[in-house]
Amino acid sequence: MIDKKLLLQDFEGLCANLTKRFLDPQILEDLKTLLLAYKAQKLTLEQAQEFQNKTSKLFFSKQKENSPDLGTLKASLEDNKNKINTLQEQVNALEQQLDTLLHTIPNLLDPATPFGKDETQNVEIGKILTPKTFDFAPKEHHELAQNNGWIEFERGVKLAKSRFSVLRKEGARLNRALINFMLDYNASQGFEIVSVPVVVNNTTLFGTGQLPKFKEDLFKIEGEELYLIPTSEVSLTNLYADEILAAEELPILMTTYTPCFRKEAGSASKDTHGIIRQHQFDKVELVALTRPKESEAMQAKMVQTASGILKALELPHRLVQLCSGDIGFSASNTIDIEVWLPGQNCYREISSISNTRDFQARRAKIRYKENKKNAFVHTLNGSSLAVGRTLVAIMENYQDQEGRIAIPKALKPYLQ
Repeated sequence: MIDKKLLLQDFEGLCANLTKRFLDPQILEDLKTLLLAYKAQKLTLEQAQEFQNKTSKLFFSKQKENSPDLGTLKASLEDNKNKINTLQEQVNALEQQLDTLLHTIPNLLDPATPFGKDETQNVEIGKILTPKTFDFAPKEHHELAQNNGWIEFERGVKLAKSRFSVLRKEGARLNRALINFMLDYNASQGFEIVSVPVVVNNTTLFGTGQLPKFKEDLFKIEGEELYLIPTSEVSLTNLYADEILAAEELPILMTTYTPCFRKEAGSASKDTHGIIRQHQFDKVELVALTRPKESEAMQAKMVQTASGILKALELPHRLVQLCSGDIGFSASNTIDIEVWLPGQNCYREISSISNTRDFQARRAKIRYKENKKNAFVHTLNGSSLAVGRTLVAIMENYQDQEGRIAIPKALKPYLQ
């Protein structure tokens, strides 16, 4: 959630920033209208409270003198008390409306985030490793997977519905190996391995920005105010919700593996073949909580960590700075990592490393104390990596002409 103080101090600057996200101008107009109404009504309330305080003092003073004005003063205090109660209700209602609208407003953009309308205007930062040249036409992962018996798509649909699949044989073993390798690598970089719930409540999802905006993308548990997580960023970040940390505890670096669940509403026509876009998928996540001045360096560390896994697996990839029209709701600055898929002859997203600054911390009330003052932490998150997409990349990059798939050297110890 954006800082309410900014609404009061620099509304025009806030609007200039948010319009780069192509936010509906009417939302900002509604926000301004609500803000002005709230400020005006709160001022009226404060004036009434000030009158009550002054008149109460005068009443007690007159009471000692047994003044004939007591009856008039008492009536005035009673009338003003009723006025205060009414004004307080109105202020509370306006504040609730303001908060409800604020909860739908995305994060402010970092200066490093370029302006652009969609993913076609993201900015490539650099390429890492050179894609292999094949002397045959490389196959896509879904064909390789079926030919090798690694993935069963039809049985996944039978068990659930479309966009669910079953891993078998070396596919299942390699998936498990990847999870363990990623967690070990992240731990070697200073990230604590944590195991978290994959079922969370409304408050937890609100804290990281999934609710209320993305409710339709979530799998809700019937009869409960509980949901399956769309990403383990939700669980890890909210471990510290409504807490005040000691400055000495920061930074807090965590990594976890969980299955994740997304309805993927609105993307029915995308990636219908294979396991690029599934309703249930495995992911290893990185999350960090830092002092504000340290968050940019932490984002660079997290990018380096996720990229390091791909380098260890000898998978070519590139880094991409997301533009204002493609960046996520909670993010201020996002760097995507895209892995090379020779079967598709293109780079595809395998990780997003985002600095949300204090946006999530305000929603989740995650603070730290330094020099006897409380301040909001900065939170960062990123995939390290999407396990299924890493499996896809291995299948396509390590295939031979006969359709067999070699195992990366880094994973062989995990398959013994």
